[in-house]
Amino acid sequence: MLSDPTNYQIRPLASADEAILWEMLYEAVQTAGGETASRDAIRRPEYARYVENWGQQGDVGFVAQEANSNQAIGAVWFRPFMTEAKDSSSELAFAVRSTHRRHGIGAALLTQWVRANPEQSAVRLRVAPTNPAVRLYERFGFKVTNESDGVVTMRREI
Repeated sequence: MLSDPTNYQIRPLASADEAILWEMLYEAVQTAGGETASRDAIRRPEYARYVENWGQQGDVGFVAQEANSNQAIGAVWFRPFMTEAKDSSSELAFAVRSTHRRHGIGAALLTQWVRANPEQSAVRLRVAPTNPAVRLYERFGFKVTNESDGVVTMRREI
């Protein structure tokens, strides 16, 4: 039997939470691809860069944990990346366990992130434009400004 999915707490991520982020990354990859990926897939460079050596300067995020068990049920986190075009917009990673979706946890995590980072006006999401995450970010004032090769860049006025 699942625990009450609405009984959770949100706290900032710490350097010691890298293992939690690997789990959340696995959840995110499952959602993004629409098919079950192997756990080894998240160790590929294009995914691992979101978690590997978590806790570096600029790494910021939050984790939602069940209140009774402290099991991680969702997370939102970002790191600054420099792209070939010297664009330093952060790529946001975001996941809620499939057993806990559609209970407002994702919206609560994003609310916490936006409040803690009001100056962050641009994010890049490595998702299809039809991904439900895009609609969630739109609710928070982000608008799609660019789409290419499975990457959606969103920006909001601050």
